[in-house]
Amino acid sequence: MPDRILSGASDYLAAERTFLAWIRTGLALMGFGFVVARFGLFLQALLGGRMSLDSHSCGLSFWFGTALIVAGVAVNVVSTWSHIHLVRALRAGEFSAGPSRMAVAVALLLAALGLAMAAYLLSVRQPSRQENTMNPTPSSSNGIVTLDSSHSVDQTVRKLETMLESKGIKLFIVIDHSGEAQHAGMQMRNTKLLIFGNPKAGTPLMIASPTLAIDLPLKLLVWEDASGKTRISYNDPAYLQQRHGLPPELVQNIAAAAMLAAEGAK
Repeated sequence: MPDRILSGASDYLAAERTFLAWIRTGLALMGFGFVVARFGLFLQALLGGRMSLDSHSCGLSFWFGTALIVAGVAVNVVSTWSHIHLVRALRAGEFSAGPSRMAVAVALLLAALGLAMAAYLLSVRQPSRQENTMNPTPSSSNGIVTLDSSHSVDQTVRKLETMLESKGIKLFIVIDHSGEAQHAGMQMRNTKLLIFGNPKAGTPLMIASPTLAIDLPLKLLVWEDASGKTRISYNDPAYLQQRHGLPPELVQNIAAAAMLAAEGAK
């Protein structure tokens, strides 16, 4: 029977240092997992989405982050068990050195998650400057989105009128604010407001949230800024949803303004 190897204080201290190192690794995995899970918010802002404190993570980043957090918890649990087992082996003089299975498992897990995250990021195409123009964020917390149009105010209005007619959306009226100002003896840059809608789409919205009638029918404001640039402004659908407590499944019914503005600005 082979002689048992007696362990000294240095062996126990080395085992404790290893245990603490694994605890730090587990905490780092959990912290990094939280950052990755919330990475969806940053990605939304990067792609021109709206970011707020009550926003939820989007896409696969939530699952990648959750996997890392779970891995961190598992590392702490397994390292605790391994440390207890190692101390017992040192006391019994039965310790045998070998590769750390947990270290190999963690390394392989991180490699797999890293490859998956890289593939996910490569699948998300970074928007061009034009796309950023077509999908901007509201300029302030008032929920107004403004796009740059490639045409004059009158050309943009005519284009929008044609689009509304082709899509079967009723144009109720075009209010010429600048024209009315001129009739009143005042000067105002070219500004026109299109009011349009579809009762089949708008009625369920007002039934679900009666106060939404304040902001319906939908509107597109085509105006000229101080530099002579034509702009298109509309109410952000997400803002209207939050303002009136609209059910998420009905938001698409008020998304027409955003789609028309983006097409009309080209």
